[in-house]
Amino acid sequence: MNASGRERPALDELPFADLEPALVLDAVESLGLRCDGRVLALNSYENRVYRIGMEEGPPLVAKFYRPGRWSDEAIAEEHDFARELAEAELPVVAPLAFTGRTLHHHDGHRFALFPLHGGRAPEVGDRDTLRQLGRLLARLHNVGARAAFRHRGDIGPESHGEQPVAWLLEHGWLPPELEDNFAILADALLDAIDACIERAGPVQTLRLHGDCHLGNILWREEQAHFVDLDDCLMGPAVQDLWMLAGQGDGAGRAWGWLLEGYGEFRQFNLAELHLVEPLRSLRLLHHNAWIARRWRDPAFPAAFPWFAEPRHWEEVLVCMQEQLAALQEPPPVPA
Repeated sequence: MNASGRERPALDELPFADLEPALVLDAVESLGLRCDGRVLALNSYENRVYRIGMEEGPPLVAKFYRPGRWSDEAIAEEHDFARELAEAELPVVAPLAFTGRTLHHHDGHRFALFPLHGGRAPEVGDRDTLRQLGRLLARLHNVGARAAFRHRGDIGPESHGEQPVAWLLEHGWLPPELEDNFAILADALLDAIDACIERAGPVQTLRLHGDCHLGNILWREEQAHFVDLDDCLMGPAVQDLWMLAGQGDGAGRAWGWLLEGYGEFRQFNLAELHLVEPLRSLRLLHHNAWIARRWRDPAFPAAFPWFAEPRHWEEVLVCMQEQLAALQEPPPVPA
C-alpha cells in the first residue's frame, strides 16, 4: 500500500518497468546507429524521453511511447503531421526517419528519434513575441486545415469533460465528503460549457498542436520552435491560442497581439472566443483525470505528491466554482 491507501501495482503492471538504459541504447542501436553510452532522462510523464549521446554527430532524443495510449496508426498521424509542418517550413521538431519509418518497435516498446533542439520558454508579455506566435500558429493551422485526423479524436465536452468526471467518480478519487459537491458542480459546468458552445455557433475544426502551452515552445535566437505533438487532435483554432493569452487584466491586450499576428496569415473566427472558458474548464477536468489514470505509474506520485490529499480536491472544487462564474461572463475582447 502507498501513503494514500491505494494498492501499489505489481511490477509487470508498470508500463516502463523494464526500460533501463541498456534497453534504451539497444533500441537506438537497432536502427544501425552507434551510441556513446550517455543516456540522460528528460522531463516527461506521459512517455519516457531520453537524450542519447552518439559516437558520431550531435545527441538525439529518443521518445518511448506509453503502451496502450495511442495505436500505431494514431502515432503515425502525429509523425506525418509534424513532418508535413516541417515541409511547410514551420519550426517544428519532427521525428527522424530510418529505413523510411519514423515509428520503431524494440523488445515490446515503441519509440521514435528526434533531433535535439535547445531553448527556453518564451516571454509572452511583449507584442513582438505574441505576434510571432500568432503568425506561426496561423501557418500551422493552414496546414492543419488541409486534412483531418482519422485516429486521434477531438477535443469536446464528452471526451474532455463527461468521461473524465465519470472516471474520477467511478474510481473513488474524490474524498467521500466531497463527491456530491463535485458531481453537482461538474454537471453545472458541463451545462454552462454547452451553453457557451451554442453561443459560439458552428466553428471549423482542424488538426491542432493540441497542447500549446509555454513548456511546449522552445525560444532561441528570437525564434520559436514547437515541440511535443503527442496531444495533437482535432478541434477549434482557439485551442492553440488561449493558453498563450493568459487571464486577468492583461488578457485583452495579449489577445490583441496574438490575433494581430494570426491575421497576417489566416482569418480568425472571433466567435471562437466564446470557447475560451469552456476549453479552460475542460482542461481542468481532463488534467485531474489524467493524473488519476496514471497513478499506478510511480513517476506520477513522485511528481504530484499532493494529488491524493483531500486538500487538493478542495482546491479543485474552488477552481470549478471559479470556472462556473467565468462561463457566465462575456468572452475576452482583444484590445
